[in-house]
Amino acid sequence: MKYSLVIFSFLFLIIFTFSSTAQETAKANKGEGVLQFLKRFNRTKSFHFDRFIELNRDKLDKNNGLKLGVTYTLPPLQNEGNEPLFGEKLAKYTIDSDELNGACFYLVSGHGGPDPGAIGELRGHPLHEDEYAYDIMLRLARNLMSKGAKVHIIIQDAKDGIRNDKFLDVSDRETCMGQAIPLNQVKRLQQRCDKINELFKKDKEHYRRALFIHLDSRSESKQIDVFFYHYDASAKGKHLANTLQNVFNRKYDKHQPLRGFSGTVSPRDLFVIKQSLPVAVFVELGNIQNSRDQQRFLLDDNRQALANWMCEGLIEDYKNYKNK
Repeated sequence: MKYSLVIFSFLFLIIFTFSSTAQETAKANKGEGVLQFLKRFNRTKSFHFDRFIELNRDKLDKNNGLKLGVTYTLPPLQNEGNEPLFGEKLAKYTIDSDELNGACFYLVSGHGGPDPGAIGELRGHPLHEDEYAYDIMLRLARNLMSKGAKVHIIIQDAKDGIRNDKFLDVSDRETCMGQAIPLNQVKRLQQRCDKINELFKKDKEHYRRALFIHLDSRSESKQIDVFFYHYDASAKGKHLANTLQNVFNRKYDKHQPLRGFSGTVSPRDLFVIKQSLPVAVFVELGNIQNSRDQQRFLLDDNRQALANWMCEGLIEDYKNYKNK
């Protein structure tokens, strides 16, 4: 009996120790406010404050002040998010900064569902615009979310996730946030604009931007750079397009200094950037028929680079907006 009791006590101690150390706790010093308290434990981001209030709401006074003698639960050092659309291995992501806190994005990959968009071919493998645009869009969404942004993924495929394959399998599973995508072009474009506008009216962020990601289809001999289109009447859209182009210019100067970058910014009367309520930019990432352009999106490292560069441009545009 005594032997059993010792084993039980030992197991209880292990369980108690594990559960009590799973989350850190601490008591406040006299005169300490929440920000000073959190700073003492190296928790200085805005998400630390928000999470602390959420975890300890019943222990704080009516003004969210600290009480002496009360043990408070500390928020985790790293803030994490979860988005199943990124795929099983990448669904969880770390929010490593709050530099896009207060920004909201509506990301739309071109075509999808019954419409594959532009189709190329390499060594017998079909290259569908909607698959590659979708993968790059997911990578961009993950980047933005890791910087604290709110992101609406408008075109979705519950199965694909972020893929590192060179040749992406094709399907017609894509939906517009759960709704079947119409084959009719006008209805298809109107559907995604309606969804964006519906979300836009509910979102409270002051900085809201839509990005439409596409690949072009031209003759096989025509190599093109990344083009950025904005609605002619949108000064903010033009500013965003120019900011994105400037980032791509810098990246090409750094990584391919002898090549140069000829991607342009121009106004276009495109349905989606005209009908969407948020400031919008339409991006053409290359010619799906050209063998050199194909390398820009066939290699997963290059798809990630495109997402990284667009993310950097969006961060710059947001900082400019905040500083005005």
